[in-house]
Amino acid sequence: MHLTTTLTPWSPHDTRLILSCALGLVLIIVFISALKLAPFLSILVGTFAAGFSAGLPLEAIASAFSKGAGALLGDVGLIIALGAMLGALMAESGAADRLVSTILDHSTPRRLPWMMALVAIIIGLPLFFEVGLVMMVPIIFVMARRSQQPVLRIAIPALAGLTTLHALLPPHPGPLIAISALHADLGVTLGLGLIVAVPAVILAGPLYGMWLSKRMHVVEPEEMGKLFAAKAPDGELPGFPISLITILLPVVLMLGRTVAKLWLAPDTFLSNALDFLGEPLVALGLTVLFAIVALGWSRGMPRERVGGILRKSLPPIAALLLTIGAGGGLKQALVIAGISTTIGKIAIGAHLPLILLAWLIAVALRQATGSATVATTTTAGIVAPVVAGLSVTHNSLMALAIGAGSVFFCHVNDAGFWMVREYFGLQLKQTVFVWSILQTIVSVVGLVLTLALWGLLT
Repeated sequence: MHLTTTLTPWSPHDTRLILSCALGLVLIIVFISALKLAPFLSILVGTFAAGFSAGLPLEAIASAFSKGAGALLGDVGLIIALGAMLGALMAESGAADRLVSTILDHSTPRRLPWMMALVAIIIGLPLFFEVGLVMMVPIIFVMARRSQQPVLRIAIPALAGLTTLHALLPPHPGPLIAISALHADLGVTLGLGLIVAVPAVILAGPLYGMWLSKRMHVVEPEEMGKLFAAKAPDGELPGFPISLITILLPVVLMLGRTVAKLWLAPDTFLSNALDFLGEPLVALGLTVLFAIVALGWSRGMPRERVGGILRKSLPPIAALLLTIGAGGGLKQALVIAGISTTIGKIAIGAHLPLILLAWLIAVALRQATGSATVATTTTAGIVAPVVAGLSVTHNSLMALAIGAGSVFFCHVNDAGFWMVREYFGLQLKQTVFVWSILQTIVSVVGLVLTLALWGLLT
């Protein structure tokens, strides 16, 4: 089956927009890697260069950049700040060390990457990627230090578990958007998504992590290492139950919100309460307050020390927040310039099988906009008119192919790229290997398996 929907004809503006987008991305890479400028400043310059060469007024570029940065920081910035506070409390109190000790007691160095992938899948099932990452970072650093394993051998399986679920499985926003637009069945998509996700996690996580860690040596970044890998200097470590409850509390709260949205009647007291408690900002905020009491005050930690832990958790993430905000600004400038429509025109003229074309559209949109949500939403809208006659199963496979395409080779306009770079103290080239190629593996495995299932079920 081929896509037959038509858009307006290709115009000189579309060509100009593609070249402008390429110019902006090249400038960002050159400024960061060759001139060694701060990522925030480099992205700012690249955004203005791309927007101006695309014909946008300078005021419109500035407005779009501010809007995009503010929107992304509003969604992600506060969550990262609360996650840093929670991670610092868990590290300083010894709760992270207790969790790591228990995992190490039930694992071997050979099985540890597989264990980390499983932990990431469990924690990441109901969570946005950014929330799952900020919760996993203290565990990753303490685990690498305690097990004397390379950081990448521990980190990559966790990253693979988090990003694969975020791309393929509901209740994450991208898959839910695709399911709604294509009128796919949630249960069928979840079942098929698990079939696709497990091999993707295995290949992009433990296997790729063990391969890359032997070839790329990454040292623990000094500031983040001190923040997230500190062990309680005195007294007994917290118990395993309270440590586990603390790390899983936001998971449970957000899972409750998902249950309320899917299976409870709307506008009832219970559904409204679960919806409120499961809001990521509320869930993490309540968890930080819980950790202050359970891991700090109740164990005799002076209030001054608890306050000091919370305060010192914020400066190390300042550069991270600025960089993520700049990525959001770049994305918004390209979106208002019309890059999504231009990519759609390219796709319409490609004359490829429908599921492959849907994946390619999502890939192109993610490369251009840096947003999996924009890629998923736009792609689903483009292909929706021609999937009405397909079976429920094929609609679900279309949704999964779009999700897989939305994470292909994420780069400098992706917030996750900068989170991984800053958290693990990577160089730009290292981040490409650790993050961009990891996501490419997930994306390609997702495409191959959805194509295989499409053929089997046709």
